Amino acid sequence: MAVNRKQQIVEAASKSFSLFGYKATTMDQVAKLANVGKGTIYTFFKNKEELFDEIITSLITEMKREAEEVIVPADSFSDNVHRALFRMLEFRKEHKLTIKLHQEAREIGTPAVSEVIDRMEKVVIEFVSKRIEKAIDTGAIKPCNPKMTAFVMLKLYISLVFDWERSHGPLEKDEIANLFELYLINGLSKD
Repeated sequence: MAVNRKQQIVEAASKSFSLFGYKATTMDQVAKLANVGKGTIYTFFKNKEELFDEIITSLITEMKREAEEVIVPADSFSDNVHRALFRMLEFRKEHKLTIKLHQEAREIGTPAVSEVIDRMEKVVIEFVSKRIEKAIDTGAIKPCNPKMTAFVMLKLYISLVFDWERSHGPLEKDEIANLFELYLINGLSKD
């Protein structure tokens, strides 16, 4: 069986970024973890940034797929958006790389990491924004600015999932759904 060197390098780099962060990961470390020569890495990737971008692009694709999987067309806008947001933030909370990146952004403020976190946030906002546009078109919710509303929804979720937990303990998924409904959805409903 042929060894897929590129995949080997990507997996090793992902492991290194997850353990040491972006700033502390070197191409030498990746080469050692992948059990390849450093020159082999450069046959596939120009630099650490390009390698990191490939990993993040894959991560974002996986996160979007996770969110798509919880969408049930027959369910309400509220239920679907809640499940999608919750799943994407659960993904962020469970994935070693996203945990390390958020920690590095908070503690060190590495520009490349902050850019990646912004990129991931934009993907979530775009995902939710499209669902908001559909809900407006079908008359399920009042007209609003979809991008701004998606941004507010995401920030509310981040606050309820991560920020509240720091000083008050975690909320149950149902509690978050109820608060989401109370603060946002009831204000958008036509009723």
